[in-house]
Amino acid sequence: MLTKEMVRLDLPRILTPLPGPRATELIRRDSEVLSPSYTRCYPLVAARGEGAMIEDVDGNRFLDFNAGIAVASTGHCHPKIVAAIEEQSKRLIHMSGTDFYYENMVQLAEKLATLAPAPGPHRVYFGNSGTEAIEAAMKLARYHTRRDKFIAFTGAFHGRTMGALSLTGSKVVQRKGFGPLIPGVYHAHFPDLYRRPEGVSADDYGVSCARFIEDELFRTIVPAEEVAAIVVEPIQGEGGYLVPPRSFLEELRRLTYRHGILLIFDEVQCGMGRTGKMWAAEHFGVAPDIFTTAKGIASGLPLSAMIARPEIMDWGPGAHASTFGGNPVAVAAALTTVELLENELIANAGRIGGHILDRMRHWPKRFRHVGDVRGLGLMIGFELVRDPHTKDRAPELRDRIQELAFERGLLVLGAGRNAIRLCPPLVITHDQADFAVDTLEECLKQVA
Repeated sequence: MLTKEMVRLDLPRILTPLPGPRATELIRRDSEVLSPSYTRCYPLVAARGEGAMIEDVDGNRFLDFNAGIAVASTGHCHPKIVAAIEEQSKRLIHMSGTDFYYENMVQLAEKLATLAPAPGPHRVYFGNSGTEAIEAAMKLARYHTRRDKFIAFTGAFHGRTMGALSLTGSKVVQRKGFGPLIPGVYHAHFPDLYRRPEGVSADDYGVSCARFIEDELFRTIVPAEEVAAIVVEPIQGEGGYLVPPRSFLEELRRLTYRHGILLIFDEVQCGMGRTGKMWAAEHFGVAPDIFTTAKGIASGLPLSAMIARPEIMDWGPGAHASTFGGNPVAVAAALTTVELLENELIANAGRIGGHILDRMRHWPKRFRHVGDVRGLGLMIGFELVRDPHTKDRAPELRDRIQELAFERGLLVLGAGRNAIRLCPPLVITHDQADFAVDTLEECLKQVA
């Protein structure tokens, strides 16, 4: 079994109290000039990164099981990504693909079109972030359908700009003080298998959650013929890393066909190989009309894509654009990212993710405060509860485990009300995976 006393560059090493002296001073300076809206869960002041490791300004070394919130898919500063950025930055840094043409933007669009989790040709719109991709999807859905309303889900996180925020149903603090948001957005319940009614099968539960939209919302609140799209994360990210039953997405697809509604998949967090397949949708066999991706697409550079079939992406010149979306340097990083994912990292995500889940699946029996373990590939969550019988949520225990893991050199973040998410770079090794699981087990024993 690995221990933290082993001096290895691929494992954590804590040299100072946390935060260290340089980190403490930088945090003080930060508090004087940065927006107080930023959320910092623990005092990490990053200085450099390599692979799955982060070093802070005091020389402390951490194993990053956040990947910059699922962004650094190929690890920090992957040499092939760095080379692609350097090479492209010597030739062309910016020209704006919304007004001019350049080759690598076309190449990436061609590649994404062939990888789409739906049959047929596709067109691609490039933006800078996940929330921009969602805004583009909402605008396209309204433009194409000539309808103005949307269905989203509780627990969902789609972004913080006004349209995406209107879909978001994750935390009230994200919406508080910003109303009125855009009208015509309605929320339904996203299935949480751990909390499904007793005696109800997973398949029946998934179907009932989807049918609530048709049986209740369409009968009492919003006419189906006014709904442009249903927007859903195939696997919910910030909502708690919730994996729905296949029947839920299948039933959503059926009801959207019945009512002429578009189905939009938000794969910003669950896409780009994180689940052991290029897209989370592939696990469910359900094809969306529009889907969005960002985060892991360019290994840390700002880039997003909204992808749809040509007959749906039927808006004309000037309808929507982005000055920096599809920036040639970000696109160069994305082309190399996709190549690395296809050649090795998606397979590694499935293999290492399976290993982690195998080690964690008995946690609810071993640790009183672990209520549920769930996930696919390297998108894994576990839930903290006060009592396994009542399933009472324990956010304070979640926060404490997060802090204890940081003190031991492991970086994790919360998700949902009381879960911890594990979303490391897809380059992690078995040794690093075992270190993370061993460390979390130590933390669970301590809080017990």
